[in-house]
Amino acid sequence: MIQWPKANDVLGTVNRGNPAESGLCTLCRADCQGKCETWLSSVRGRKMLYPRDFGCVTAGSSNTSHVGVAYNSLRIQGYNYGAQGLPDGISNSADDAIFPNVSLETSFGNEVLTKCRVPFMTGALGSTFIAAKYWESFAIGAALVGFPIVIGENVVGIDKAAVIENGKIIKAPELDRRIETYLKYYEGYGGIIVQMNVEDTRNGVAEYVIEKYGDKVMIELKWGQGAKDIGGEIQVVNLEYALFLKNRGYVVDPDPSKEEVQESYHHGAIKSFARHSRLGNTGYSSINQVQEDFINSVTYLRKIGYKKISLKTGAYGMEALAMAIKFASDAKLDLLTIDGAGGGTGMSPWNMMESWGVPSILLHAKAYEYANILAAKGQKVVDFALAGGLAREDHIFKALALGAPFSKLICMGRALMIPAFVGANIEGVLHPERRDKVAGNWDKLPSSIAEMGVTPEEIFAGYYDIQAKVGAEAMKRVPYGAIGVWTLADKLSGGLQQFMAGARKFSVSAISRDDIFAANRETAAETGISFITDVQDESAKKILKGG
Repeated sequence: MIQWPKANDVLGTVNRGNPAESGLCTLCRADCQGKCETWLSSVRGRKMLYPRDFGCVTAGSSNTSHVGVAYNSLRIQGYNYGAQGLPDGISNSADDAIFPNVSLETSFGNEVLTKCRVPFMTGALGSTFIAAKYWESFAIGAALVGFPIVIGENVVGIDKAAVIENGKIIKAPELDRRIETYLKYYEGYGGIIVQMNVEDTRNGVAEYVIEKYGDKVMIELKWGQGAKDIGGEIQVVNLEYALFLKNRGYVVDPDPSKEEVQESYHHGAIKSFARHSRLGNTGYSSINQVQEDFINSVTYLRKIGYKKISLKTGAYGMEALAMAIKFASDAKLDLLTIDGAGGGTGMSPWNMMESWGVPSILLHAKAYEYANILAAKGQKVVDFALAGGLAREDHIFKALALGAPFSKLICMGRALMIPAFVGANIEGVLHPERRDKVAGNWDKLPSSIAEMGVTPEEIFAGYYDIQAKVGAEAMKRVPYGAIGVWTLADKLSGGLQQFMAGARKFSVSAISRDDIFAANRETAAETGISFITDVQDESAKKILKGG
């Protein structure tokens, strides 16, 4: 197993836990005091693109060994001439073709396009309590930046205050809070997506959302995710709540209605319960049955008024991947999110995360191959969002290139949650009266933050950018976690613009598979991306031969 380094002396970063390929710790804590690259980028922003201590250091790359088939074994191509995909009003002169002029705007959709200011989106933030606690920061940050955010499964089902009668939602305060928080700051870029699983479908989530919010919300059908091969889970520590969830129709383990389980709970042997969602499509034994049900579901959603519909699929095998691409394309869906193994979780069985499913790079490479088969037949292929263990600007570029031209967005879960944690913790220290409201975890600023300052204006590199956008008075109501989201997004955007300028691609739609190459032969064979020294080799030899 590849072990990624815990510290990067060049950037001054250290992982608290064991790092994954993404650079995030395998266990990311909301109360963490730092300081991985994503954590620090949430306050320092673009400064984290460069080596620390300029003027008294030099730095050299340590990334010279590429082992195994992984995103780390892809490298980004650079060119020494040309400029492609220049935005309107930008010429190919040396004064115009500069990295700040790279356009990161993208769009996805079939008949109705959704515009985004940057080519990334959140993963599904559903019924895990951490999603609820930090929702204002997630949603306001996403809306201000202009990228889509996903309300994950089961939000209505676990809400004690929700009222559901005969499969019809009468009241859903938590779902309303999440949608309305985003829409309050929405500026026409990005969008809010509500995800549905088996229980959500039974509870009438689609009907409730369309009746109350109309076409302001996209609906998403869920087949799975990269972190697990079963339905979603949360953990509850209260017996009464566990019984409530069982009565709501969920699978709860151990069964809180059993007398022996209750006895174990009261004596302290059982301290918590896991609430599980159901598997989809269990009643079908053929691909045709799954396809028929899927098309019927999409037809029904369109009938009740949905203009934008997406599908989320997990790290299943090749058959399921082909089904997702084909069915989503046939149904003219707006987006297909393909989440590979290595994707994040709020609560998935750990050894399932470690051992099941297709790793992201392999799944994404096959998705491109299968999409090409449909495109070769003249069929319009559904737009892709690629997900699964992606966190940095180089990941965004590589995944966009690997799936080009079908990939429009990169879906990031844990990476876009970290700045909300950091910001909330800072706000809780600087404003103790808000600590509970914002879910702050710190009693004082850690030295890694205190050295930057003791006010938000001093700490967050993105503070005045947001203030210029919303005004000084409205700025007082922006949670610090949302400032963190903006600041991280700005760092990712700056880094992505630099990679794109170096590849001479000045718009997202211009990125192609020719912009990456494989650092080992195994990765080349599995992804279809050419090995480094094979790329342009024939052109190089022609130059040398004078041809």
